[in-house]
Amino acid sequence: MSTKTKIFGFMLVMITTFMILLSCCSATVYKVGDSDGWTAKDGMYREWAEGKEFHVGDSLVFEYDRNFNDVTQVSGALELEYCDSSSPKAVYNTGHDVVTLKEPGYHHFMSSNQSQCTSGQRLDVLVVHDPSRPIPPPLPRKILPLGKTYKVGDSEGWNVYDSDFYNKWSEEKQLHVGDSLLFEYDNEANDVLEISGDLEFKACDPTSPVAVHKTGHDLVRLTEPGVHYFISSKTSHCEAGLKLRVVVNFPKLSPINRLIRWLRTLISIQI
Repeated sequence: MSTKTKIFGFMLVMITTFMILLSCCSATVYKVGDSDGWTAKDGMYREWAEGKEFHVGDSLVFEYDRNFNDVTQVSGALELEYCDSSSPKAVYNTGHDVVTLKEPGYHHFMSSNQSQCTSGQRLDVLVVHDPSRPIPPPLPRKILPLGKTYKVGDSEGWNVYDSDFYNKWSEEKQLHVGDSLLFEYDNEANDVLEISGDLEFKACDPTSPVAVHKTGHDLVRLTEPGVHYFISSKTSHCEAGLKLRVVVNFPKLSPINRLIRWLRTLISIQI
């Protein structure tokens, strides 16, 4: 069977699956702020979100004047509280932004205009997974490239050194999706917390970790692009420099893997 025939057959299966999923799944579209849209009004969006139940697959529509505003999605609650848009997770600026909620958990949105954000133009929503609605399965491991394993800190491992040690270590690395970080340390004296936000990282705030590792020999695979943050839960250790920020990029993919990724993204957007 030729390569073209295989690709055509694969596309046919994926498109058929997409149509089946689309026909059996429903999602709710919420216009943020209802008739008021996306604007600065104290307490408005907290009240707007109360009583609503957001599910994976639902969408938020932000409507506003794009000449004066935008929608900035941030990673953590502290960024939202302090209206800090310096490390956004995503920025939307079309004036009619449709944001599909693809993952459970808290999602935080604000205006990058700090005065408008502090005046109330910010929103956080809790997204839950409804078991009656199928969600796209995780990306199969075989599609992720076989990446490199980096021992954090090299021979020094995960320990307290000077305050800039791990920053310098990460600057010398080019990390990609599929790579892994190996943390080695004394698990009776330390641990590794993965956190979501830049402000939490700067403040050494361990209260809302994405993941906790404490075996002393933790292998963390990097499955998503973007900025990843790791700290010690021991505040004194973290403040002394035991924290790591890494930037993860997509590796170059073959044409067939690019096609697979595009089809999976298309399905996830529609569900």
